[in-house]
Amino acid sequence: MKIIIKSKYVSKYKKGYPLINEETKSKNGDILTLVDENSKFLARGYAGKQNKGTGWILTLDQEERIDDKFFDKKIKEAVKYRKSFFESEVTNAFRVFNNEGDGIGGMTIDYFDGFVLINWYNKGIIKFRGEILKAIKNNIKYKGIYEKKRFGDSGTYVEEDEFVCGNRASFPIIVKENNVNFAIYFDDGAMVGVFLDQRDVRRKIMERYANNKIALNTFSYTGAFSVFAALGGAKKTVSVDLANRSREKTEEHFALNGVDFNANEIIVEDVFNYFKYAEKKNLMYDLIVLDPPSFARSKKFKFSANKDYKDLLKQIIKITRKNGVIVASTNCALFNMTKFKEFIKLAFEESNKEYEILESETLPRDFKTLKEFKEGNYLKVCFIKVK
Repeated sequence: MKIIIKSKYVSKYKKGYPLINEETKSKNGDILTLVDENSKFLARGYAGKQNKGTGWILTLDQEERIDDKFFDKKIKEAVKYRKSFFESEVTNAFRVFNNEGDGIGGMTIDYFDGFVLINWYNKGIIKFRGEILKAIKNNIKYKGIYEKKRFGDSGTYVEEDEFVCGNRASFPIIVKENNVNFAIYFDDGAMVGVFLDQRDVRRKIMERYANNKIALNTFSYTGAFSVFAALGGAKKTVSVDLANRSREKTEEHFALNGVDFNANEIIVEDVFNYFKYAEKKNLMYDLIVLDPPSFARSKKFKFSANKDYKDLLKQIIKITRKNGVIVASTNCALFNMTKFKEFIKLAFEESNKEYEILESETLPRDFKTLKEFKEGNYLKVCFIKVK
């Protein structure tokens, strides 16, 4: 199906912008050919509604066919780019293929000690499932392949048996990241137990910031930051998350790494309530990790990173010791690092506190991105010293 692109939008596609925004009556998985108003070829992609787009560009080459060879080439290039990860002796959990950063929007492939997990993000890309699976089998040595469909009718995760081929895994799969162990579950909902995109941040916490510190990990999920802080010499860690299973998962990660979880505090509580409690009790911390979801809702509170991060950071500043460090993090794609640093500046100004951004992080190397698609480089992390 042909889509005629208005002249004012032609240059962005020519430069490599990958998300098709134009409305189309095509079916999921249909091949789309983008042309200018003079019918000159611009790009070829596929139809698949996702976020604010209607499909993804796959090639700017008019002669390139979207077939087995195309997908094999893309997977092969992605694997080659991550050669050092496949050869690493200290890390065996990483991203192999990252959406449009590797040339195919709408899918990711993660690797967990030989087990491959594909995430499908729209109903269009799944039409090429056979070709993509063939390419994975040709280019990755695997124990087993699993998949997760993230495109339910309300944009949610589709629950079903996710095993594809090879050998079924015995869960948890124990993987390592910089020689720290994690328990991975493919059979426990959309999330698997650790966010791979925070690898460099966790390492820095362990190597540079945790020693001899009392650390607070908010929105702690399975306690990954807490484990790295403990292994980095923290006097004590406090992990706070609303989910009941966070306690069990965090204890499991401490135990996997030989850390006494009884010597560390794990609190199942609404994080927003905990801030009020900590302030009331004059609790102070040397190191605080603030990594909320982009959107969160509890019985009493509603949070949107785009609107509320500044005010949340102000609450964190109140319970951070002088010369303490806040690891402020967000995966919200609605604003960039410049805007994030503005939130930080305003939070400290309104708190009448001085600060210094010691360093910042974005996505690690295996999470390949396109400079033409800034939304894809969503992770923003700042290490902030409170003066």
